Amino acid sequence: MLNRNLRRVCLLVAVSFGLSLAAAQEPLNLSVAKAAVIRYVESGEYDRDLALVAERACTWIEERAAEQKPAERLGLVLDIDETALSNLGHMREMDFGYVPALWDQWVAEGNAPAIMAVGKIYQAARQSNVTVFFITGRKVSDRPGTEKNLAAVGMSDYQQLLCKPNGSLLDTRSFKTRMRQNLEAEGWTLIANVGDQDSDLSGGAAERTFKLPNPFYMIQ
Repeated sequence: MLNRNLRRVCLLVAVSFGLSLAAAQEPLNLSVAKAAVIRYVESGEYDRDLALVAERACTWIEERAAEQKPAERLGLVLDIDETALSNLGHMREMDFGYVPALWDQWVAEGNAPAIMAVGKIYQAARQSNVTVFFITGRKVSDRPGTEKNLAAVGMSDYQQLLCKPNGSLLDTRSFKTRMRQNLEAEGWTLIANVGDQDSDLSGGAAERTFKLPNPFYMIQ
């Protein structure tokens, strides 16, 4: 009788709050999700998807640069992590977890390899006399390691590396939008903005955006 009454009380509470006593749908198991990500990378599909986006970006940059007006100063915006540089080796060592101290150490070492498809975008821009700006959510304190890393992968010919101030309360999306708006206010025409996150690309202040795949993490 007690169990029956308890169930009746639970049902009344559920109904009053609009709840259902049906079992919830179990989300995708984390181990399965990680295995799917690894398969996506190791199958070559990730690199192929990167290359497809890069091809579209290169074509646009070259065509737009060919139509440059005399007074225009053309710029390309690139993100850093999972755009210009790959942190996949570090992520796999961490089993796709995040340990701030170890991440800071990884960045300071400056050994992340370039994402080759984005290297082609970078080269297309420079060969077309389009100025490159890096806008990243990395902290100002990460600048030395980031500069070292960009130089090591042959991407040192850029105008500015804009890092997020240490301790900034501004979210990454808003920070990146503001930096692009500042560049436009300085007279730059940002013909392309390339990143792996929606937060890299939203907010306007670029003629075209190019979204790279990133199955590893999401930044708001």
